[in-house]
Amino acid sequence: GSPITIEERRLRDKKHLNDITAARLPPLHHSPAKLLSIEESIAIQIQQKEAYEEMQAKIAAQKLAERLNIKMLRFEPEGEASMQYREVRDED
Repeated sequence: GSPITIEERRLRDKKHLNDITAARLPPLHHSPAKLLSIEESIAIQIQQKEAYEEMQAKIAAQKLAERLNIKMLRFEPEGEASMQYREVRDED
């Protein structure tokens, strides 16, 4: 046999693989993984943890408000309602 080039061998192996299986790798939609330093990794994890905890707190507050049927209304102590209870005095 004559020696085959690397390119020919790769094509032959690929053709053989295509004959064996119909499975294909999904297309790469995102950029490939990159290496991070430990400091960068820790900073990202802390940031994600804080965002997660903040979201969990908001969800818990919403669920509690729904369960207790709490409605947020405007409170105006100097509004019309407080004027009904004040006494009218003459300054004479």
